[in-house]
Amino acid sequence: MAVEEGQIAPTIRDALESIFKNGNPWARIRSKRSEWLQGLNVKHVSQGAEILYYVGCTSAYDPRVQNVAKSLVACFQKAGLNFGILGDEENCCGSEVYGMGEKGLFEFLVEENMKIFNKYNIKQTVTNCPHGFHAFKNRYNQTSFEVQHHTQLLAKLIDEQKLTFSKEVNKKVIYHDPCFLGKQNNIYEEPRKVIESIPGVKLVEFDRSRARSLCCEGGGGRMWVDIPGPRLAENRVKDAVAAGAEILAVACPFCLLTIEDAVKTTGNEGKIQVMDIAELLTLAL
Repeated sequence: MAVEEGQIAPTIRDALESIFKNGNPWARIRSKRSEWLQGLNVKHVSQGAEILYYVGCTSAYDPRVQNVAKSLVACFQKAGLNFGILGDEENCCGSEVYGMGEKGLFEFLVEENMKIFNKYNIKQTVTNCPHGFHAFKNRYNQTSFEVQHHTQLLAKLIDEQKLTFSKEVNKKVIYHDPCFLGKQNNIYEEPRKVIESIPGVKLVEFDRSRARSLCCEGGGGRMWVDIPGPRLAENRVKDAVAAGAEILAVACPFCLLTIEDAVKTTGNEGKIQVMDIAELLTLAL
């Protein structure tokens, strides 16, 4: 309703305008979208790739989350996966646009993205963002391609013994279930399976986990609005420290950013580290 009446925060308005103009909410130009790939030897999906790695806006542009994308590329390459990317042709998935109520822009993004996917005859895609995963799987009303979250594909590669480990990671790890992976799509086992496959790791659980997991409060456009007051991500960090965890593992770019910030605001820097599951895996490769 607020979007329809134009009653939205300036930061939300700017994010929506940037998505329309630049294909991302971060006010970054499209030609910089694949800069993070320099030196990684990743091919374009048009060069015979079987699986599209859809990177997503935050993983492509945010310096911290770029390391997640680089870690995932390292895992895929170690496993011999035949994958490719769209590079600067990649566009915003529209998940947060939908969540903020801008249905017209969302429909535009669906149309543009389906044109690109059909152009390259995409049949399989993987993404490390649960929001993009949810949009492609449940909002696009399409049956032309299958989508996996990266924890699903990593679990499969480990099961098939295509992804193996050479080092131990002797750490106590606690896992935070992202809303759009768990509550929205019932994916709880694969992330834990991946974590528990890492030599030396001891997995512990939050009291509130799986369907009772706390929201990090990064979705639904809240990444672009500064809301004062207590934050659930801070509670998450305090609970993880109390559980004796050394690493708080996540599987979502928004969770990574909000919880990592909460480590600082709660004064727990040096006590616990926040890592995406892909980053955690690379410690053992």
